[in-house]
Amino acid sequence: MVNQSLKANSVTVEFVGLRALDNVSLTLNRREILGLIGPNGSGKTTLINVLTGQVKPVSGTVTCDGEDISALLPRERALRGILRSFQTVRLFSNLTVEENIEVAAIAKGSSRRAAGRIVDRLLEEFSLGAYRAELASSLNYGDERRVEIARALAAEPKYLLLDEPAAGMNEDESATLMQVLARLPQERDLGIIIIDHDMPLIMRLCHRLQAIAQGKTIGEGGVDEVRRLPAVIEAYLGADAVESEDHA
Repeated sequence: MVNQSLKANSVTVEFVGLRALDNVSLTLNRREILGLIGPNGSGKTTLINVLTGQVKPVSGTVTCDGEDISALLPRERALRGILRSFQTVRLFSNLTVEENIEVAAIAKGSSRRAAGRIVDRLLEEFSLGAYRAELASSLNYGDERRVEIARALAAEPKYLLLDEPAAGMNEDESATLMQVLARLPQERDLGIIIIDHDMPLIMRLCHRLQAIAQGKTIGEGGVDEVRRLPAVIEAYLGADAVESEDHA
């Protein structure tokens, strides 16, 4: 049986002499949530871009369910089930919420009728029913985020890569979103990578963590194990973060 996982294998990325990633490997398994953490500029988004095909590494490969997909374009990878969100929301502003989600389902190959059922389910799941006919351009930032994730799910991904999905949300909105995300791996048989700076939520939501700093992996493993690594504490979390989690 083929191992169901998305992998970056010894990936190195350089931008005009700057080494953004230095021999980084990552494995995302189906039915798990992996938290990708690290300080700003550490290479987290670049690694997502490598997995989805927006950035080509100077060395290393990307495999999906055992297949080398390093040469595939972003759209070809999306059709294989690798979907993402961006730090900056990229909705179709002149389409309604319903249409934004529907177009993703149709692009994946669903009929209009099947796409309609997918839209109905996702609008309910993300509490977006009241915004069905609203133009995406009229939404606040938190609602835009929810629509973007719902749109990605409409394409029935195997692997969903979320770059700061809770950005722009208040505490209640963020907690609600995380509750939805927590159910997805088992319900939809998918793997999720989450990049976010809301560490308490990351700690509670993720099954594993991988920490990178200055383009290199400095820790990976179980949540409790990684958050206590001296290199991770020094580079990102701070000792008070570990202590506050212990008393949460």
